[in-house]
Amino acid sequence: MNEAPRAPGLPSRGREIAQAGASGEPPCYAALDLGTNNCRLLIATPSAGGFRVVEAYSRIVRLGEGLSQSGRLSDAAMDRALAALRVSGEKVRRRRVVKFRAIATQACRMADNGQAFVNRVANETGVKLQIISPQEEAKLSVAGCLNLLDRRFDAALVVDVGGGSTELSWVDLAAPPQNGAPPLKAWLSVPLGVVTLAERFPEGDAATETWFRTMVDYVKGEIAAFTRADPLRPLFEDGRAHMVGTSGAITSLAGVHLKLPRYDRNRVDGIWMTRAHCDAATAALLALDARGRADQPCIGPDRADLVLAGAAILSAVQEQWPCERVRVADRGLREGILLSLMAERKSGRRRRRRRGGSK
Repeated sequence: MNEAPRAPGLPSRGREIAQAGASGEPPCYAALDLGTNNCRLLIATPSAGGFRVVEAYSRIVRLGEGLSQSGRLSDAAMDRALAALRVSGEKVRRRRVVKFRAIATQACRMADNGQAFVNRVANETGVKLQIISPQEEAKLSVAGCLNLLDRRFDAALVVDVGGGSTELSWVDLAAPPQNGAPPLKAWLSVPLGVVTLAERFPEGDAATETWFRTMVDYVKGEIAAFTRADPLRPLFEDGRAHMVGTSGAITSLAGVHLKLPRYDRNRVDGIWMTRAHCDAATAALLALDARGRADQPCIGPDRADLVLAGAAILSAVQEQWPCERVRVADRGLREGILLSLMAERKSGRRRRRRRGGSK
């Protein structure tokens, strides 16, 4: 991996590290994920076994709104994203971040003007976005969820439901770890997320079982032809595999399942839901109109028209790859980026010490 771009407005790398050391404060790292629906920033410091979050920021920007029809990012969508990126850049500057990586995913990958938008972001905010491949997106999502993989199982399927695409990653938990992580046996990126699916199948006056089933069957059709993960299928059939679901739609389903009066990451991240729990939460949302979903404390108006599309994607994957248990992850890409940045710097320090000792 190439070295991550320097945070906007920060001094040179040597000076920023010296400043962090001189202050006695642990260095801050930052990861930004600009997706089809959300712009999310996480700033953290290293800690034993991982990191400690010092600041988080998230805004629904709907960058991919209308993209599936026009093939381009709209002016209004780009303006919303730019506003969130300016706020993010200022937070990174204020925290004196030593390493910062900002990525863009499906919306910028598929838009005719995606690269032009990335260039505009760099010019206007200083944030240097990298448009990453679906394969790297899948790997980072898995890396961010490693602590939620249950090694009592022999395999896991990590399902990352985004705004414009869904990444499926099959992990072999029975094989020897590679670089501290279980091997990724297969991965699939489907160009369907909550925004693109909701736009393809408008809800109409009311959500119906027939409308929801149409979405599920359409997603199943997109993933049914994928056979590269079939060697792991017997593990799913024998109950020796589990899923990890990472997305706002899946965490919203978990909040509905728990009947939370307001969203609480500490109660959602890492919980187990059965297939019956997922179906019951989906049925409860199908019984509501858009206003009723907007009034749900774990959904709100920004997700009211998207949450059932996310539930349909999860249902399709569960039907195609049946397993009884799903672990809910309020983590993913950003956490994977942070861990990789911290590992890179730690490895760099070791190399410098070895070179110094050989003189």
